[in-house]
Amino acid sequence: MIMPPGETMRRVFSTGLVLWIIFFFAAAFAAEEEKKLSPCEISYPSDVKIPWTCHRLKKNESMESLFGDRWQSVARFNRIDRRHALPGTRLKIPVNLEDVENFAPVPAELAYEASDKDPKFILIDLTEQFLGVYDKGRLVFSSPIASGKSDFITPPGEFRIDAYSGRHESSLYTIEDKDIPYPMHYGLRFLVNEEGVEYWIHGRDMPGYPASHGCVGLYDEDMQKEYYGFPDYPLMDTARKLFEWAISPNHDVDGKLHPLKRGPRVLIVGEPPGGADGPPNMAPGP
Repeated sequence: MIMPPGETMRRVFSTGLVLWIIFFFAAAFAAEEEKKLSPCEISYPSDVKIPWTCHRLKKNESMESLFGDRWQSVARFNRIDRRHALPGTRLKIPVNLEDVENFAPVPAELAYEASDKDPKFILIDLTEQFLGVYDKGRLVFSSPIASGKSDFITPPGEFRIDAYSGRHESSLYTIEDKDIPYPMHYGLRFLVNEEGVEYWIHGRDMPGYPASHGCVGLYDEDMQKEYYGFPDYPLMDTARKLFEWAISPNHDVDGKLHPLKRGPRVLIVGEPPGGADGPPNMAPGP
């Protein structure tokens, strides 16, 4: 059958339009996927001390099913939480799980003079994406962090926690796919810059790479259970632990913003993986 010239052009145009739409959405999807890095793609200085291989989680696999009661150590090593360790995610797996028991790539002691009036100290290492909490120079506990991504670098320098709010929330950003302000529970403010932008340490999602807009994020699975319905049994809560330590002997009873006199000192050092401008370092290994 011979189609009229007009019908031929219409079909050609329609086909071309469909192909363009497919290409557009495929490109957009690919660009979005590029932002979601796997822990295997990022290298840290401490990686050279711990032999590891890269494993892509299969269907029905989880950190709990693979590593039993050591899953939290593997999570810390990957700077990731359970909500982001889904099938398809590539994780760094230590050759010997014992190597990441109590994993903490921050100093056990700090060489600084602590006084009775100023004993609390927080070290944030952007290069390692890790935080250390010190009392009179000795490490009390530590945690992975998710700092600012390449276009929202967490500012390095020395600061002090000057305010807190147990139920703080963002005035700029919302939960993905929902018109709900992003929760910043267990918030500890350490900087208000000249433009009035506030920087906080708070609970957030931990995807395994720098992902914030400049704040410093810690594990908060209670928040994830409340807003995302996962995990069923929240366990990782270093945001709460740091919050209670930092504001003690104060207590947060109403979730409002409270000033904190002579809060813990905060020292932020290093650069996020890949530096301030470049993409993350490609980690060696499988």
